[in-house]
Amino acid sequence: MNNALTHRVDEILDLMGKHWRKEPDLSLMDFLHQLAKEVGKPDDLTALTDEVLVYQLKMRGTSSDTVIPGIQKDYEDDFKTALLRARGILKD
Repeated sequence: MNNALTHRVDEILDLMGKHWRKEPDLSLMDFLHQLAKEVGKPDDLTALTDEVLVYQLKMRGTSSDTVIPGIQKDYEDDFKTALLRARGILKD
């Protein structure tokens, strides 16, 4: 199996396990329906792509202003500083 695919499957299973264990009374389909409802697609399980699942499970239970994991390293509070870094004017 492709290494990237193996990593993605492992990540999804790990994240799902952490959240699903908190709601042991739910079947897998009930849990997936709950996730679909949380992402605003209650009647569309196909909306739960790999990327959507990973994002939703990582961000589940956080406040709406929480920075997305993986983006934190590039996060700048100040737009001007971010723009200057992007243009190579400011160095890290």
